Order: sequence, then C-alpha cells, then structure tokens
Amino acid sequence: MRIARVVTRMNLGGPARQVLASDPELVRRGHELRVFCGAPDPGEGDLFDALGASGVEAVRIPGLGRRARPSGDLRALFDLRRQLAAFAPDVVHTHASKAGFLGRLAAPRSAGLVHTFHGHVLEGYFGRATSRGLRTVERLLARRTDRIVAVSRATAEDLVRLRVCAAGDVSLSPPGIDLESHLAIDEATRIEARERAGIAPSAFVVGFVGRLAAVKRPALAGRVLVALRERGHDAVLLVAGDGPERAALEEATRDLPAGSVHFAGAIDDTTWVHAASDAVLSCSRSEGLPVALIEAAASGTPAVALRVGGVGELIDDGVDGRLVESPSADGVVVTALAEALERLALDPTERRRLGRAARERARANHGARGLADRLEAIYRGVLESMHTDSMHTDSAHTDSAHTGPHSDAQEARRCAS
Repeated sequence: MRIARVVTRMNLGGPARQVLASDPELVRRGHELRVFCGAPDPGEGDLFDALGASGVEAVRIPGLGRRARPSGDLRALFDLRRQLAAFAPDVVHTHASKAGFLGRLAAPRSAGLVHTFHGHVLEGYFGRATSRGLRTVERLLARRTDRIVAVSRATAEDLVRLRVCAAGDVSLSPPGIDLESHLAIDEATRIEARERAGIAPSAFVVGFVGRLAAVKRPALAGRVLVALRERGHDAVLLVAGDGPERAALEEATRDLPAGSVHFAGAIDDTTWVHAASDAVLSCSRSEGLPVALIEAAASGTPAVALRVGGVGELIDDGVDGRLVESPSADGVVVTALAEALERLALDPTERRRLGRAARERARANHGARGLADRLEAIYRGVLESMHTDSMHTDSAHTDSAHTGPHSDAQEARRCAS
C-alpha cells in the first residue's frame, strides 16, 4: 500500500510523536510511506530528522505552517498537489486543522482520504463567527473524506454533535507511541534523572510536559506550584517545553525561591523528565488524548489532570491517576489541583500504586504496534469500500447501456409507481 501522510509540522507534539511511532512500523510491514510536513515554529522542537533516521521518507513543504498566511498557504497547496500527484498514493492521511485543509484539497481524486482530529478548535477557541466558519469548512471537507478518525470518544462525540460528520463516519484510534524507554524506567533511573536535573532527592517534583501555549495554561500550573509550596511542601515544577506562554509562567512563579522551577526546554526525549517527576500535571483548557499523559503513565508516574476532552479516557480517577473537574473559576481549579497533588506528596505508597496501574494501562493500550494495526485496518477498509463502490458504479453503467436511452424515464416511472 502506498500511503501519504500530511502533518502541519513535526514538532514535539502528540501528532508528530505518533507519526514517529506508527510509520516506521508500517514501513517494516512493507508499505511505501511518505510524510509531507511544514516547519515548526521557533521553540517547538523538530522531529523531522528523527523521522528520516527511522527509515521513513519525509518531505518539507515550503509555506506549510500552523499560522494562517494566505501566500504561504497557497504556495503549500500547489506544492502539495504536485508532490502528491507525483507520489500517486493509494491513501492520503491528513492530521489536524491546517494540514487537513490543504492536504484534502491537494489529494488526487484516485486516493482514499482519511483525516484525524487530534482534538479540535471548532468551539471555545475563537469568536462565534469564526467558529461557525470553521465548522462549515470541516463539514464540507468531511463530505469528500472517506474516513474521519478521532483520537478519543470525547472528540468523536463533539464531531457528531457539531454536525461535522455522522456517527457512522468516524472511527476511533487512540494514540500510540514508542513506549520502550518509558517502560524501562526503574528506581535507579529516577535517581539519575534527579541528579541530571540538579533537583534534591527530597523534593516533590511535578512534571509539566507540553508546548507552552495558551491552551495548555502553563501560568495556571505555576499558580498550582505556588499554592502547593504555600501548603508547606518542597515542591518543584520541572517543565519540558517552550513557547509564547513561558513569560506568563515565569511571572506566576517570580516570588518563589530560586530553583523552584526548572526549564528543560523543548527536548526530543522527555523520558528523563518523567523519570525525575513524582507526578505530572495537566491543566489544559481542552485536549484530545494527550500523548504527554501516555508517556507519564508508561513511566509509572501518576498524573493529576483536569477532566477535559479525552483525558478521562486515559485516567481512571483513584485507580491510575487523579482527575479534577474543570469549573470555570481559575482560583477553584488551582485549589483543587493543589489538593490532589498534596495527597500524592503526602503518600508515596499511593503514588507508587497509581503509577503501577497507569503503566499497565499504557502498556496494554498505547503502543506503536497497536497504533499501526489500527491505521492499517482503517486504510484497508477505505480501499475495500472504494473498490466496492467502483464495482457498483461499473455495474450501473453496464445496466444503463443495456436498457437503452429511455432507461432513466423508465426508472423514474417505476419509482413513482
């Protein structure tokens, strides 16, 4: 099977990490695969070279990027169209908003079209008019898409509720990543990771992994750290990521003692960050099914997270992590998250119990091979459906030729009777 994958950029986010997990496995299975992507923004990190080193062919598309730039978008559309026509894929699989828009417009008509929503920005991000416009565009694109994929049940339900597609047109494919380095973390690894970070063994370390963007609310994480320290805990926030909201996080924690926040930057491998952490914190405004929480789970590090999007599908409260409801008032959220973290800070036995359960759940549900299996099944289903439709069309044309020029009128009379 010849597969073209279109992603906006190979940054350090969840979609790119999934590509890095699934696509080498698909290539090993004999599929011909090519990834088309743009360049990441400054501070986002870049997995493009890592993808090439894994044996997957990757092509940069000039102009393809996260931000709306009409001239760049038009250039990317024409370049994508040319590149995809030359590659002649059986399936074109696009991911997220920008790549989904341009990739589906550029795809050859002969190819099966698959699009994955890793979350969405169809409500709550922009004003009403912009949100309505985005939903209209996605509905139109869905009509020419053979299979819509959602990473979580919550995302799938949103797509149906917002009338992007019908329930029967969306498949569920939870994220999968390369878990080996995370599953290998043991007590010795944790001690080494603390030493690498220069953090005291006695500190309670809260990991925060992700792009420092408004939707992730890093400043809120900073306020949680302040509240936790005000409760008397020697808490440290270990941050893996960078982005435009770093200054807001620094402002929120400026009155804390030096060393209360450690910035690891936008790093390709977050294994040591999860190993150094006693718990990870997620306080995003919205999520699909966050890969950072899967990595934490595989590392045996329990998460404290707001129940948004598909997060509740990753964490069973009290079984393998802690979930906090997401009220509208930030002050209430800060207190609730600080209280949940405090319970873990006071009970190392509970931390270990939750971490062990989280690890087993990640091992069972979110490996790279499982993701490759799911994608392969989706692609085969799309191609089989296209083949069946083609056979029906050919049959209809043959019947029409045999019945003669009056067949349309005869069929209309038959239906009327």
